[in-house]
Amino acid sequence: HISADLIDLRTLVPLDTDTIFASVQKTARVIILHEDCEVGGFGADISAWISEHCFEYLDAPIMRSASLNTAVPFAKNLEDNFLAKQGFEQKLNDLLAY
Repeated sequence: HISADLIDLRTLVPLDTDTIFASVQKTARVIILHEDCEVGGFGADISAWISEHCFEYLDAPIMRSASLNTAVPFAKNLEDNFLAKQGFEQKLNDLLAY
């Protein structure tokens, strides 16, 4: 059984920092799931903000689950393997085991 906060950010500007801060204080762990590439994706900026403002509340490193660091494929079968969902469960388990 996993108990978690799920934050669906509707906007990046303004970023709902109050909700993020409260969740980090409550859970002490963060995994960021987004469809952008891991390198250069907005998840890196959210991770940086959390590191700068919530570090003292973290019990584990911030994890990111993102799409592959490659161009977005146009073929449906290739796109399914590109998206972030592929590695999310493993990263979540790694985070919980930390």
